[in-house]
Amino acid sequence: MTTALAVLAAAALIAGALLIWSRTRRVVTTPAERAVHSALHTASLAAVPLRRGLTERSAREAAPHLRALIGAEALALADPDGTLLAWEGPHAELAGCFTEAAERAVAGERPVLVARPGRGEHAARTLIAQPLLIESTGVAGVLGMVSTGQPGPGRLGAVAEVARYACGQLELAELDASRARLDRAEVRALRAQISPHFIYNALNTIASFVRTDPARARELILEFADFTRYSFRAAGEFTVLADELRNIERYLALERARFGDALQVRLRIAPEVLGVVLPFLALQPLVENAVRHGLAGTALGGTVSIVATDAGTDCLISVEDDGVGMDPDLLRSGALDAVDTGAGSGESAHIGLANVDDRLRAAFGDDYGLVVDTAPGAGTKVSLRVPKFRAGIQA
Repeated sequence: MTTALAVLAAAALIAGALLIWSRTRRVVTTPAERAVHSALHTASLAAVPLRRGLTERSAREAAPHLRALIGAEALALADPDGTLLAWEGPHAELAGCFTEAAERAVAGERPVLVARPGRGEHAARTLIAQPLLIESTGVAGVLGMVSTGQPGPGRLGAVAEVARYACGQLELAELDASRARLDRAEVRALRAQISPHFIYNALNTIASFVRTDPARARELILEFADFTRYSFRAAGEFTVLADELRNIERYLALERARFGDALQVRLRIAPEVLGVVLPFLALQPLVENAVRHGLAGTALGGTVSIVATDAGTDCLISVEDDGVGMDPDLLRSGALDAVDTGAGSGESAHIGLANVDDRLRAAFGDDYGLVVDTAPGAGTKVSLRVPKFRAGIQA
């Protein structure tokens, strides 16, 4: 974690320097200033492909910029197995030599220098294979450089520093990939928490209509098929509010077929927020909890209200029931999995709330978690805010 924070701090420092450069480049006059600004700009260009991880494509795109940073005659990148990914510049005849040196650098986790004596008109050259070492994962690849003659301490130091910079970008790429894997795992966990009792009861409800009202049974079968198709779709970790609400309508259609007038639903949705992007399956668990709370322990039924309004740069969404509510201290304790709805099912009263809260905060920041208002006998209201636009997030 310390290394990750250091890498993030370095990235922020470079970003700040680039911002200052972009604002002051017209007044830069000295050669030293121009050299620094040029190096920062080149480093930022190399960072873009490296943030996607070390692949043949990203290596090919990053190699020219890394070569410029070092000032090498030629530059090469290899994967952790020593396989050549990209060669930038002349002397491609040394690629085989670089592959051998890269394998040795990976095995020993230290730089390898190979001197190539000159012949005739060709000057002597030195090949350097510098392993890209990441503290958390080990060797991520190998950076290679070809120079004329014996490289001095300055050139060797430049290779080491550029390799360290590349490692930082690759570590950030790994952090991004880990976060994406975590998001996918949380969605799978949320899908697994879709109440099996709901599925069982929905199928029983459909079966009850097969003889008495075949047309209604067919309609409910289609709703159930569309609900499961959406809930278990493979594409994307995000969706738009309109699609999430449509799936909730399918869920509520099945529940209303089961409970009849005992379940009342109120929706108030501002049309201008229907295109807002939010985490996939962020609302369905909230509505399922509200239905179960609104009907738990009462013979009179209950009401579920879903509201989505425009709030400037954000969209405000709330899901509320007028059911039994719960103790706020129990909610704050995090012991939600032990709470019974009172309906005799013995299931968790708040399926997936922690999951949804974590995903909202991961996507938009800590200011965008769930807010729960509840008290015994006073119902439960779950609210969330979603930014109308967030760079890098799309359905």
